[in-house]
Amino acid sequence: MAKIKQNNFLDTVDEVFTSAKKAGVLHLHSDGNVFSGRTIQINGKQHYHFGTTGYLGLEQDPRLKEAAIDAIRRYGTQFPLSKSYISHPLYATLEEKIGQMYGQPVIITKNSTLGHLAVIPTAVRDEDGVILDHQVHWSVQNATQLLKTRGVPVEMIRHNNLDMLEDKIKSLIGKCSKIWYMADGVYSMYGDFAPIEQLMQLANKYPQLHFYFDDVHGMSWNGENGTGYVSSILNELPKNVLLVGTLSKTFGASGAVAVCSDKRLHNKIKTFGGPLTFSAQLEPASVGAAIASADIHLSTEIYSLQAELQARINYFNHLLDQTELPLIDRNNSPVFYIGTGMPISGYNFVQRLLKEGFYVNLGIYPAVPVKNTGVRITISRHNKASDIKGLVEAMEYHYTAALEETGASLLKVRKAFKMPTEKIKEEEKQLISHDFKILIEDSIEKIKKKEWNRMFKGKGILDWDGQLFLENVFRGNSKKEHNWDFKYLIIKDEHDEPILASSLSHALWKDDLLAPASTSLKVEEQRKTMGTYYLTSQILSTGSIFTEGDHIYINESHPNLLKVWKVFIDILESIDHEHYNSSMIVLRDFSSDTPYNGIFHDHGFVKVNMPESSVYKNFNWETPEEFQATLSRRSRRHFGKDIAAFEDKFELTVCQNVQQDILPKLQVLYENVRQNNPGLNTFSFPEKLFRSMNEDPNWEFLLLYLKKEWTESNSMELVGVMFCYKNLERTYVPEFIGMDYQYAREFNVYRQLLYRTIIRAKNLGYKKIDFGLTAAFEKRKLGAEITPKVCYVQAKDNFSLELLETMQNSR
Repeated sequence: MAKIKQNNFLDTVDEVFTSAKKAGVLHLHSDGNVFSGRTIQINGKQHYHFGTTGYLGLEQDPRLKEAAIDAIRRYGTQFPLSKSYISHPLYATLEEKIGQMYGQPVIITKNSTLGHLAVIPTAVRDEDGVILDHQVHWSVQNATQLLKTRGVPVEMIRHNNLDMLEDKIKSLIGKCSKIWYMADGVYSMYGDFAPIEQLMQLANKYPQLHFYFDDVHGMSWNGENGTGYVSSILNELPKNVLLVGTLSKTFGASGAVAVCSDKRLHNKIKTFGGPLTFSAQLEPASVGAAIASADIHLSTEIYSLQAELQARINYFNHLLDQTELPLIDRNNSPVFYIGTGMPISGYNFVQRLLKEGFYVNLGIYPAVPVKNTGVRITISRHNKASDIKGLVEAMEYHYTAALEETGASLLKVRKAFKMPTEKIKEEEKQLISHDFKILIEDSIEKIKKKEWNRMFKGKGILDWDGQLFLENVFRGNSKKEHNWDFKYLIIKDEHDEPILASSLSHALWKDDLLAPASTSLKVEEQRKTMGTYYLTSQILSTGSIFTEGDHIYINESHPNLLKVWKVFIDILESIDHEHYNSSMIVLRDFSSDTPYNGIFHDHGFVKVNMPESSVYKNFNWETPEEFQATLSRRSRRHFGKDIAAFEDKFELTVCQNVQQDILPKLQVLYENVRQNNPGLNTFSFPEKLFRSMNEDPNWEFLLLYLKKEWTESNSMELVGVMFCYKNLERTYVPEFIGMDYQYAREFNVYRQLLYRTIIRAKNLGYKKIDFGLTAAFEKRKLGAEITPKVCYVQAKDNFSLELLETMQNSR
């Protein structure tokens, strides 16, 4: 398969958010004249509020309100000066009180996002390195982008994976002075914790290891003086730890705090920390409210507030324990996540709860993988026991209904989140009900040849013979990347008429197959030290890496097609769970305006742009001169300069079978192209492939020789080869290419091969050439039709995609 272009991240997020907005569960507006914290008014209706991050409810405390009002009366609505020049009078008091809370020097920032932008580029020096937990907050990841322009290595590990963290430390330990690991104390989606104690043990083993913790969701409801989860574990802040907390959210005011026990580093950050110098300072009202909150945190009252909240958390946990609702991470934090799996199920569930009078947050991509959509519920002191009980009863009733209405099940959700499924009732383990005939086979030989070819005629190597060829080549090899598993799926109606069918393959892919060439080059450098299989994943795909074109047969006129799509996706996921447990399921290839986009998205797939597809069909010519006449004026100039001018320098030989001693040369030419094109970053193919081609009557080789007067050896040189498959429905498929780069650029070998392929297909009487997905610009110049293509990816987690994005943005 050709390289898939990197999709525009913002386009993907926009598409996901737009879908959620249309469903009425995102970008809502609160209305009403007052806000109590216990309820929130939406569209004129009061809802019990289970979406706040003000866990202790201090934002409604009269003392904070009065302090904010008093500050405005005395100092105005803002103090419009940079803190580098002068701070308004309340700042010193706030810094003193926050410092008392932590027992350490502190730095007050406008908010946590600007705080990260101030602290991280100052604390991390050019000779340091950074390792990110893959779920650390976006604001931390965003701040590390500034480090990459300075050449600081920024790596990423899977969430809370200490083995992977240690491997990364070992890889950086000889290259970096300090190694910073950046993580959240309490993670905002699932409410789970960083393994602080184990991380400190790792620091004892590796003294270069330093930590940067974003603990804004651990603040106030936990720790001595409400200093947060991280502080509750550490007791005293070590010099190798930088801690960021918040003065908003649970603290009840605005702003953020950075805590640093290293006095020299503290002074550097405070003296010049980017936004600290150039951003406006906190408004007097925010500082006044924060001081009032700090007084509460410095008193014994904070522990009463914490205990009240913990009682509500414990009660919610107790009620959830009596249900089958899939709580993703059970802990004592105020953040809870109930998985729904598919986005469409999440939309439905949130809509149902809104109608019942309960507001919860939707957890959606990119905060979580698309397939891990769910509802994020937060508990606060505002919530009464009756509110909590009512929410659990509403969720228990509507959860099953939401799944059933959207074609999902508890089994599918638990599979999506890798949760145990043993206790699920047997009747719930069945596929969604349908009236279709399902045929699933593990070899094309078990499918009737005539029936399969009727659906996949003219579709390249996807025909019956082509699939059998692939089975024979990619089975029984020594390397795991050369061994693929195949499945064939046909869905028929009651009249035995096929509605939808596809070949499937399960194989090892390089994760950077989806990435730009620059990213693949970086990954390949890392594979030299991390191993061949670093950043590789098992993928279940329609078709395979080897194939291109329409990988799914669709009876577009069938009245049950939309229902069949849902059955098809359900079966794919079941096959994957029962046999493979892949990292991704990939559906290829569709036109960019496919009408099925909404179905795929609602069922957990993200659209990814692919290179344009190239097909040549215009064979209404007889001579080379007539062929040139079919081209545009500009293309004719290109043809004369870059192709015709070199034509007499070559000889083309068409071989059904080549001599055995030539096969290794052909493999070398192919490897030249593969290794010199990181944008086509696949594994090599097994040597058996080339022998099998040579023995198969459906394949032929177009061998391009450079005449002896143009070679250094003064003898004919084989400088290019096109490996071509002859589909039985008169479709010619130049599957891939090989070239000698010593001559490729000077003599335009690639363009010459494209032209000779067209001539060969014409001579054979073919009506179509599938030119594939790469180099559309060159193929267009020879008259090929170009069509934008997309594929759809359902990822089990976002780690690989986020890591590749991190690499792409580094220098």
